[in-house]
Amino acid sequence: MISRIDLRGAAFPEGGIDRDLLPRAEFDVEAALDAVRPICEDVRHRGTAAVIDYGERFDGVRLERLRVPAQALADALARLDPEVRAALEESIRRARVVHRDQRRTDTTTQVVPGGTVTERWVPVQRVGLYVPGGLAAYASSVVMNVVPAQEAGVEGIAVSSPPQKDDGGLPAAPVLAACALLGVDEVYAAGGAQAIAMFAYGTDECRAVNLVTGPGNIYVASAKRLLKGRIGIDAEAGPTEIAVLADASAEPGFVAADLVSQAEHDTLAAAVLVTTSAELADAVDKELEVQVAAARHRERITAALSGRQSATVLVDTLEQGLEVVDAYAAEHLEIQTQDAAAVAARVRNAGAVFVGPHAPVSLGDYCAGSNHVLPTGGCACHSSGLSVQSFLRGIHVVDYSREALAEVAHHVVALANAEDLPAHGSAVTARFGGAGAAQRGGGAA
Repeated sequence: MISRIDLRGAAFPEGGIDRDLLPRAEFDVEAALDAVRPICEDVRHRGTAAVIDYGERFDGVRLERLRVPAQALADALARLDPEVRAALEESIRRARVVHRDQRRTDTTTQVVPGGTVTERWVPVQRVGLYVPGGLAAYASSVVMNVVPAQEAGVEGIAVSSPPQKDDGGLPAAPVLAACALLGVDEVYAAGGAQAIAMFAYGTDECRAVNLVTGPGNIYVASAKRLLKGRIGIDAEAGPTEIAVLADASAEPGFVAADLVSQAEHDTLAAAVLVTTSAELADAVDKELEVQVAAARHRERITAALSGRQSATVLVDTLEQGLEVVDAYAAEHLEIQTQDAAAVAARVRNAGAVFVGPHAPVSLGDYCAGSNHVLPTGGCACHSSGLSVQSFLRGIHVVDYSREALAEVAHHVVALANAEDLPAHGSAVTARFGGAGAAQRGGGAA
């Protein structure tokens, strides 16, 4: 069901792992731009009407308005299964505990007497949070997007999720209920590239935002790439990924269950086992046969596990295993080895790391307190998951006295002249009665 890549012995690349050697889902964001660009342009020019038209075309629902009525939010919460409500409330509580501790404080540095630089952390004013629809109703993604935005102090929060034909054109009921629990009342029934364009350009119903976050399909990712600059984005999220680094001490049933859990997302989901034990790999294969056969979404899981994006990678040592998982830079990385905490501490590239046999990825998806909006497609080597920091901007505030400026004025002038920008120096010397000094190459009095 799951293929193997044997990197033992001489097969391990002498110069290190090339990330292209490893399995990866095909997710060509650039190729989707041709489909996305006219949609975004249409929304830019026609606003709400265009978004409604695309909702009918792609979601099979013809809406009269995009904004979800407040009563629909209240009704969704009232109808929510009490057990699910309790689980969401606990998920929110734990996420708040973690994300509240991420809030940065302003820092003032005295560079010289009379000269300070303060770094202020200021939240963006308005954000658009995208919650995908499709194969599942991601109420948990509402939590993961909204909580860090709220803890960052964002004033304006809008959520958009695709309209569901079976829900009368509203986003999925659990999504609406989660919004209600979090006190978010600005919710739109819009999905795909048109939702991202709505956030970027604004419409008569939805004011433009400064930043868009949240996962989605390839068209959502492509629209985020296209509109980046007009809006800030968190990442171009692709299909979900799990990598498990394991040795002979790992429990095969646990490893298989965790691979299956992520393969359940969609047929492009990637599941990668990196192990020093061929015996473990064999045992995991046997467990997969049993567990997949019993799974509700067995067809989807089978397609994901048998696809080119999933594999078991055999290595000789944990050192090599760490090199492989760092090259892969998984969205989710589990460490199921002896002394797992010490091994996890050596990982450099991962969206989130799950340590030991009792920290499965699904815990992080819902109730660990961590965030599940994470970099995919190898982007964990340079990008972070969603956090309070995602919604903050650092602003340097420079405060110098006359004396402090005078002390450094000749250095400013020297550098300005070296770069042939003498007016830069004059802007300093003018404060000391020497507006032309920089132009002549002189210093400050």
